[in-house]
Amino acid sequence: MPNEATTYIYIALELLIAALSVLGNVLVCWAVCLNSNLQSVTNFFVVSLAAADIAVGVLAIPFAIAISTGFCAHFYGCLFIACFVLVLTQSSIFSLLAIAIDRYIAIKIPLRYNSLVTGQRAKSIIGVCWVLSVVIGLTPMLGWNKSNSSNDTCPVGMMACLFEAVVTMQYMVYFNFFACVLLPLLLMLAIYLRIFMAARRQLKRMELKGMGPHGEKSRSTLQKEVHAAKSLAIIVGLFAICWLPLHIINCFTLFCQGCGHAPEWVMYPAILLSHANSVVNPFIYAYRIREFRYTFRRIIRRHILGRREHFEGGGSARTSARGSPAVTCATKINGCSLDGYARHVEGGGNSPDPCNGRKREVKTPSSGAPRCPSVCVPSGHLVEVPLTPQPQRESGSEVTEASLKPLFYQQVVQRPELTQVS
Repeated sequence: MPNEATTYIYIALELLIAALSVLGNVLVCWAVCLNSNLQSVTNFFVVSLAAADIAVGVLAIPFAIAISTGFCAHFYGCLFIACFVLVLTQSSIFSLLAIAIDRYIAIKIPLRYNSLVTGQRAKSIIGVCWVLSVVIGLTPMLGWNKSNSSNDTCPVGMMACLFEAVVTMQYMVYFNFFACVLLPLLLMLAIYLRIFMAARRQLKRMELKGMGPHGEKSRSTLQKEVHAAKSLAIIVGLFAICWLPLHIINCFTLFCQGCGHAPEWVMYPAILLSHANSVVNPFIYAYRIREFRYTFRRIIRRHILGRREHFEGGGSARTSARGSPAVTCATKINGCSLDGYARHVEGGGNSPDPCNGRKREVKTPSSGAPRCPSVCVPSGHLVEVPLTPQPQRESGSEVTEASLKPLFYQQVVQRPELTQVS
């Protein structure tokens, strides 16, 4: 039995990992829910992976702490506690495999991606993956277990609950490791190799054909897909690094009968490393994926620290408020955001004009459709775009696209290409 000091250190580290796992992966789910730019099919699987990691922090780690103490429990209760983490591990494996296949389709056959990979299909696949994970993880409860465990130190009908006292190493090595962990990892390795080889061939083909405007856009899109694939491949690699040591120890336990049980200074770090895998993914998303990084920063500043700020995403932001007349004017001219004018209108006209810095009296939304002011175009110098006067509308009248369309089509003599505000 491990000494008390080692046990306390192990429990403290497990609790720290659990807290970080829950906080980080809740942040991932929150970011996907909050930012519509992150609500892609790929990120459905990312959310499924995050959900499994949250469950590791909330349930699996407390179960692991309990089972490390060897407390007295009924056999099947102990077996369920021992197997629960296997369900979550298997769910993570399937989510990573689904992500790899999704990225392969996106790069190998991009023209068919939207028709093949739909949100409804992704949700169905996630459901199937979780069902399979439960079946695989709880297989020992169907009979593949050590039902003849001794109970010398516990009351009749109970036993000292330890992982190796209820789960056989044959199941852990042959079925769980070889079939359900190692095989999918090798398959993911092959898929990512194919992804990078296919992307490299496509980039070389583009260079040989020459780069027009359309070709440059295709090249940029492909490079973004490759960057995303690299980020997800890193996550797969970290999963393997975190979980392989524990499985290798199980292999030694099964195949080297004379080696004895692994000492606590080997076993505890291996268990902690496997659980720490649930912490690392949010850091990879924040470091490698700009949209996640921006949304994490926004959540922390606005929702945790309580600082008020408007949601303007990096290059592809979408305003979350809809239906507000003020936000109707929060548009862009060649990438120049007019969200500052939305704040100008909401403030009753007392806030500074976003373009020329002077105060301007603005009618409230109840007096009719708002009129956007002259705007600044960041093209090396400022260009005034005068807006044509529009007839006054009665209070409560409907603001339609047809009524606002004249506001957003103006002719600029100096720069004829700036004729449409989009």
